[in-house]
Amino acid sequence: MNDLPLVPAEPQRDERALDTAGSLSQWQLIGRRFAQHRLAVASAYFLIVVYVTALFAEFFAPYPSRWRDLEHAYSPPQRIRLSWSEGLHVYEVRQHVDPVTLRKTFVEDPNSTVPLTFLTKGEPYALWGLVPWDRHFLGVDLASHATRLAEADLHDAEPTPSPPTFYLLGADRYGRDIASRILYGARISLSVGVLGIAITLVLGLAIGGVSGYLGGAVDTFIQRSIEIAGAFPRVPLWLALAAAMPPEWSPLRVYFAITIVLSLLGWPGLARVVRGKILALREEEYAMAARLIGAGHGRIIFRHLLPGFTSHIIVTLTMSVPGMILGETSLSFLGLGLRPPIVSWGVMLQDCMNMTAVAKYPWLLLPALFVVVTVLGFNFMGDGLRDAADPYGAR
Repeated sequence: MNDLPLVPAEPQRDERALDTAGSLSQWQLIGRRFAQHRLAVASAYFLIVVYVTALFAEFFAPYPSRWRDLEHAYSPPQRIRLSWSEGLHVYEVRQHVDPVTLRKTFVEDPNSTVPLTFLTKGEPYALWGLVPWDRHFLGVDLASHATRLAEADLHDAEPTPSPPTFYLLGADRYGRDIASRILYGARISLSVGVLGIAITLVLGLAIGGVSGYLGGAVDTFIQRSIEIAGAFPRVPLWLALAAAMPPEWSPLRVYFAITIVLSLLGWPGLARVVRGKILALREEEYAMAARLIGAGHGRIIFRHLLPGFTSHIIVTLTMSVPGMILGETSLSFLGLGLRPPIVSWGVMLQDCMNMTAVAKYPWLLLPALFVVVTVLGFNFMGDGLRDAADPYGAR
């Protein structure tokens, strides 16, 4: 009996894994496969952090969006340091004027530190315009700075101007904190993508569903209309529609108008996806059964057919968000989209039109870096969702 062959354990584990996978729902299979895509998962976590930070921009930003200090115009980024004696701090920057070229520059003073702390009391603001508060996630420790000023005054030393400034990513030509404005700009630029996708979703599902379900002359008319709309160059069409907006419109009206413009040019792609899926599913047995028992066309489309490829719709929408963000950034950069006092990444990049300023102060390009990283995050997450949307496909 000792010569009997042993049954390998690995095939048994594979069979149990298959049985478990077979008992999972479609969304559980999608979630399991998406979790195996490390880059997509990391991108999803990154985007969650970005959106949460943008949602609470008043709290995470060191200063309000309109705060300025003209004495520190074009101040360079300050590197955060940590030491046992000083704690979390940055070196204070002092303005230096070249006696020959008269060019103003800022030089760090290692002998003068600016203490930093979390949940510090700073410039007052209204969270979402409703809740008044004055706490910031990270900023200058004004209490510690006041104590140091008092000690310096007791020793007859020349006190440092109060309050000190803290520019994590530098300042622009008006002395406004770029880091704070990037957070406020993220709220506008990212919300344009979300609202634009919501409008695109409604138009794409309705028009694409009707086109694929009814077919015939209706389908032909809708598809030819989509082809005509897609034949126009997208950027010139954006510019034309944005330039048609009256200049006297308020920033809020311009914001919604830009969102609608981007949505009107983004729905044809989703409509084509929906139409193709509806054509493939409308002859399935469950759809025919619904028609036989007297279900209406709208119920068959939105209750029985569309849920069958919801995952593909989510993937298409996810891949469309970067286009919305880039569209808003491009229009605002060219001065045809959002305008000051609204803060968006595109509005901030208007300072980069002066190449001399960019060559001297390269930190003005930092909003472009955030645009690139955010768009890449959506693309990576969309790739992971696209692979996960077909759980039974070959790996």
